[in-house]
Amino acid sequence: MNNIIIVEFILYCLVILGIGYYFSRTKLDHSAFLLGGKTLPGWALAFSERATGESAWLLLGYTGFVFATGLSGIWVAAGIALGIIFSWLFLAKKFMEERDKYNVLTLPDYLAARFGGLANLIRWFATILISSFLMFYLSAQMAGAGKMLFTTFGLNETLGVILATIVVIGLAFTGGFISVVWTDMIQSVMMLITLVALPIVALVYIKTNDLSIPTALAEAGSTHDAWFGGAAGFAIGLLFFNNFSWFFGFLGGQPQLSARFMALRSEKDVKTGRNVAILWTFLAYGGAFMIGVTAITIYSQGSFADTETVLPVMIMDLMPAWIAGILLSGILAAIITTADSQLMVVTSSISEDILHKALKLELSEKQLLTASRVIIIICGLIGMTIALVSETLLYLIVGWAWAGVGGTLSPAIILTFVWKRYSGIGVIATIVSGFVFTVLWISTPLDSIITSRFTTFFIAAFFGIVFSLLFPNQKSQQA
Repeated sequence: MNNIIIVEFILYCLVILGIGYYFSRTKLDHSAFLLGGKTLPGWALAFSERATGESAWLLLGYTGFVFATGLSGIWVAAGIALGIIFSWLFLAKKFMEERDKYNVLTLPDYLAARFGGLANLIRWFATILISSFLMFYLSAQMAGAGKMLFTTFGLNETLGVILATIVVIGLAFTGGFISVVWTDMIQSVMMLITLVALPIVALVYIKTNDLSIPTALAEAGSTHDAWFGGAAGFAIGLLFFNNFSWFFGFLGGQPQLSARFMALRSEKDVKTGRNVAILWTFLAYGGAFMIGVTAITIYSQGSFADTETVLPVMIMDLMPAWIAGILLSGILAAIITTADSQLMVVTSSISEDILHKALKLELSEKQLLTASRVIIIICGLIGMTIALVSETLLYLIVGWAWAGVGGTLSPAIILTFVWKRYSGIGVIATIVSGFVFTVLWISTPLDSIITSRFTTFFIAAFFGIVFSLLFPNQKSQQA
């Protein structure tokens, strides 16, 4: 069985790298390398945005989370689904329009262009924020690859992380944003096949073996069969907000997602992308939740030393080898697509916002492309190193990065879009307070009570509003 799966893995990786090589032959300027140059259709960007937004976190982290917690895990899916719907309905078109209005390629550059008097400071602070947290997010994907290859083949996790790093760097290095989006599209479909097919097979297995989901939930633990995890009173509110809190990261502050909105070509593409993304979300999260629930029914609690290996183990147990190889490639797809997108975001922030704009280095288009590719290699190797030395769970690492970046930049974007009195000093206060608060909060037991994904958003918004009122824009500073 393993030989068949290994062959399918190798073929899959070769196809993905082949696509990257194909786009590397296309003549790319710096703008097209970082944001696609308005060549990508809305449906492809939607598939890419969804695959980028979910990653190994959805297939490994969330399915394991539902297995460990039970029905109350639904609130994570609810918060994320509403966040995705909100962003496509109310933010996607605005990002596209603002990109054209200010002629920008990145999220930090957009904020800098809006508040010109403090542009360079905004670029520096935003880039430091993004690079710091997304490097850990990137490392989580690398760790997910090692974990999956260990679970599937008994392959050394270190070797798995190294192999994933090679594929991720190779793809981003060759064709930039365009190749990442097109491979994202393929990988997004792979993820969806895995998340839809596996729970169907699991339900058939449960029925065939006369197992009972309600009985299994009741026997798994005292809270597994309760939609609010057995909480009462104030504790219900904490559980709800802690799980629902993923919503706040979708309000424009995740640069790897907002880049897809900025790359949209027309209002028609916005509508097409919205429909694709929303349908994908319901299918994928419904499937992931059911994988966790059916796993509770098939396996007893304590069956897994690491609950984030639930999905690959289920695939190996329930599927024939040739199908297992395809579905397991869906996990690898999630890892590669998100890691590549995060790598491109960090690269674009450093090359465009710092080297090109803040430091104003006189570089030709060819030199900018070369600089971006060198940054891709360096950041990819840093992410790999973090993955090799970190033992933190995927769910936790992604949650912290979601708070640090999404919880900080989302209020900055929302306030920029809707509040005319938001100032350059307010933007800096938002970024600094969000960064500092997230680091301090996750370093204390408070994060286990109220997650920083919830509190960071409101703290950053509070400081942004207060400092905007105290230090309003000068007319010369605002575009």
